[in-house]
Amino acid sequence: MMKMTGRTILITGGTSGIGLELARQLTARGNTVIVTGRDLDRLEAARQAVPGLHAFQSDVSDPTSVESLYETVSGQFPALNTLMNNAGTMRNIKLGQQHRLSDLTAEVDGNLKGPMWMIQAFLPLLLKQNDSLIVNVSSGLAFIPFPAAPIYSASKAALHAYTQCLRAQLTDTCVSVVELAPPGTETPLFRGEFAEEMKGEKGMNVSVLAKRAIEGIEAGKLEIRPGVSNILKIASRVAPHFMFRQMVKLGRPKPASV
Repeated sequence: MMKMTGRTILITGGTSGIGLELARQLTARGNTVIVTGRDLDRLEAARQAVPGLHAFQSDVSDPTSVESLYETVSGQFPALNTLMNNAGTMRNIKLGQQHRLSDLTAEVDGNLKGPMWMIQAFLPLLLKQNDSLIVNVSSGLAFIPFPAAPIYSASKAALHAYTQCLRAQLTDTCVSVVELAPPGTETPLFRGEFAEEMKGEKGMNVSVLAKRAIEGIEAGKLEIRPGVSNILKIASRVAPHFMFRQMVKLGRPKPASV
């Protein structure tokens, strides 16, 4: 059992969506919460939205930025005992079209390399504490991919595999490793580039998602799969081909109503 109170928590990508809501709820529980983001205006807006929040500009897809963040945070918050790797992007990519190679894999840099770099940088500090926690935010699409978001789906499936390996390697340490696999959640990321595909689809309320995540951590769950994510995990075992066909259908733009 791990109480999510009185902790010092760093959340990447904490200026909007799931990250900001986690920051809001965890601050209300008496934790010291630090968020990161790339945009200074959004960082200031997050500070205004959540009194007491600490915010630093950082880009998880840049290893130099990650190293700089570690130096700053470890100096100011030596009691840091919780790292939540939440930062990520999701893009609608047509693989049959032309793409610059470096841009094609940008989601791998942020969604996969970013958490790996953050963990590698911050693990020495986490290992100094008595009861540390790493939360990697993957996705229900780690279990059944969404063809309209191919690079995102691949990055989250890889993050799922990495998280399992990390947990196994840290079993006999003070660091617990949890995976949060959200379903489609009503955030800017969910609606952004997928307005046509998601027409008529309803995501989970972000405050409900954050509440279930915190409850799952406190209950000792190692893999938290709210709502549809749990269905996707089960389907990946019992009916993967059927469920993938459903995801293919979902990825097709909806016809205009008359």
